[in-house]
Amino acid sequence: MKKKYAPINCDFYDEIEIRAMRKSETKVVYLSENEEQTTIEGVIKNVYAKNKEEFLEMESGLVFRLDRLISLDGKVVPDSCEI
Repeated sequence: MKKKYAPINCDFYDEIEIRAMRKSETKVVYLSENEEQTTIEGVIKNVYAKNKEEFLEMESGLVFRLDRLISLDGKVVPDSCEI
């Protein structure tokens, strides 16, 4: 069963958008569908919302929900942002 989406910290969302806009190489750490911590490096292509959930899309084609994100370039995602 899929967990209910928990929005990430609002300020950190802005950080993600800036990195996507700049197309800078970024080290991304996230939880995979198997609950494994996974590290990749690449360019963030897009950040978008769909069905009241937010997603990060890498240029490689990888897409995951933002509440699976652990850190960007060593900067850890702060507590969630309740809306």
